[in-house]
Amino acid sequence: MPPIPPSAAAPLAGPTAAAGQPVTRWLERMLGIVGDVRAGEAATVVLMTGNLFLLLTSYYILKTVREPLILTGGGAEMKSFAAAAQALTLTVFVPAYGWVVSRVDRRTLVVGLVLFFLAQVELFAWGVTVAAPMIGFVFYAWVGIFSLAAIAQFWSYANDVFTRDVGERLFPVIAIGATVGSPVGAKLAQVLFDAGATPVAMLHLAALLLLVHAGLYRLGDTRFEKAVHETAPQPHEVTRPTTAGGFRLVWSSALLCWVALFLLCLNIVNTVGEYIVSRGVLEIANQAVAEGRASDVGSFIGSFYGEYFFWVNILAVAIQALLASRIVRWTGAAGAVLALPLVAVGVYGLVAAGVGFAAVRWAKTLENATDYSLMNTGRQLLWLPTTREEKYKAKQAMDTFFVRAGDLVAAGVVVAGTTWLDLSMRGFAAVNLAVVMVWIGLGYLVTRSYRRLCADCP
Repeated sequence: MPPIPPSAAAPLAGPTAAAGQPVTRWLERMLGIVGDVRAGEAATVVLMTGNLFLLLTSYYILKTVREPLILTGGGAEMKSFAAAAQALTLTVFVPAYGWVVSRVDRRTLVVGLVLFFLAQVELFAWGVTVAAPMIGFVFYAWVGIFSLAAIAQFWSYANDVFTRDVGERLFPVIAIGATVGSPVGAKLAQVLFDAGATPVAMLHLAALLLLVHAGLYRLGDTRFEKAVHETAPQPHEVTRPTTAGGFRLVWSSALLCWVALFLLCLNIVNTVGEYIVSRGVLEIANQAVAEGRASDVGSFIGSFYGEYFFWVNILAVAIQALLASRIVRWTGAAGAVLALPLVAVGVYGLVAAGVGFAAVRWAKTLENATDYSLMNTGRQLLWLPTTREEKYKAKQAMDTFFVRAGDLVAAGVVVAGTTWLDLSMRGFAAVNLAVVMVWIGLGYLVTRSYRRLCADCP
C-alpha cells in the first residue's frame, strides 16, 4: 500500500480533539488564564506546548554550543560566511524536503526529520571529539538550518491537526512553549558550561531532548488520529499531493507572496535594528573603559547582552501569556501580525529623533519581545486556511530561505551604510523607518488576503 501523504488526514475540528484522556479541572482553569482553552482540550494543549518547549530548549543549547566552536575555530569573520552558507544550503534543502513531503505520511515526515537532525547532532559530537577540520563553521551553518526547519515543521504540523477556529484559540497558548523554552535552554547551557560541561556533553544532551521531542510527536499523532476516528468529522476536500516545490507554491498563492515580502521586511528591520544596538553598545563600552567604569570592553558587552536578552525573554513570556490570546480573540490574526510593525515605528522614530541609548535599549527590548511573542503567533496563524501541501512545503521555504534572504539583504544595507554612505545610528534608524512603512503596507495586504482566503474556506 503506498504511503498516505500529509494531506490525507482531516484536521481536528473542536474541543473533542483531546477526548480520551482525563483532564483535571485545575489544569483547565490554569490554562484558561492565558487563553481560550475549552473542556477536553487541556491535555492536547499541554502535549503540544511541552513538545515545542523541548524543541526550543534543545535549540538554545545547540545555539550556545556553536559560539565557542566557531569563535575558537575561525573567528568572528567566519560567522558572516556561515550565514551565507545557510542561505545557499537552503536552496537545496527546501526542494528536498518538498520531495519527501509528497512521498511519506505525516507521522513519518515529522518524526523522521527530527531523527535525521538527531543523528546529525551525534555526528557533530563525534566531529568535535576528533577535532575535525572546519567543524565549528559547518556546525554554525547547520544550527541555523536546523532551528528554522524544525520549528517551521512544528507549526506546519500544528496547522495540519487543528482547524482555523481552534488554531486561532489555541496557538497563542501553545506558543508559550517557545517563549519559555528559549530562556530555559539558554540558562541551562550557561549553568552546564559554568559547571565544566564539555561541548560534546552538551550535544549529547540536546540529542536526548530531540529524542523525547520525536516521541511526543508520535504520541500526539496517535491521539489526533484516535480523536478524528472517534468524532467522525464531516468529510472535506483532500487534494492529491503534487510535484510542485515549496518555492513554486509560495509564488502561486497571493497570500503567501505577500507573506514572503512581509517576512523579508521583518528580517531587514530586525537585523538592521540589532546592528544599531550593537553599535551603540560598543560606543558606550569604549566610553566606560576610558572613564574607568569597566575593566575591559569584552566584559562590559557580555554583561550588557546578558541582561538585555534576559529582559527580552521575560517580557516576551509576559506578552505571550497575558496578551497574545486576548489580542487574537479581539482583533483576529490582524492584531498579532500588525503589532510588531506598529511597535517598530515608535522604536526607530525614537532612535531617529536622537534619544539616548538607554531609551534605545528598552525600546528595542520591547520590539524583540513583541517579535518573539505576538509576531511569532501571528505568523503561524496565517497558515491555518492554506492547503496541507502549502503548510508543509511552502512553509518550509518561507521560514527558512526567505528568512535568511532578509538577513542577507540587511547585511547589504549595513555594508552600504557603513562603507559608502557613512550613516550614523540615526541614519540607519531612518532607513529602517522607510522599510517599516513598506512593511505596514504589506501587513495590510497580508491580513486582507488572509481574510479573503478564510471566507473562501468551507
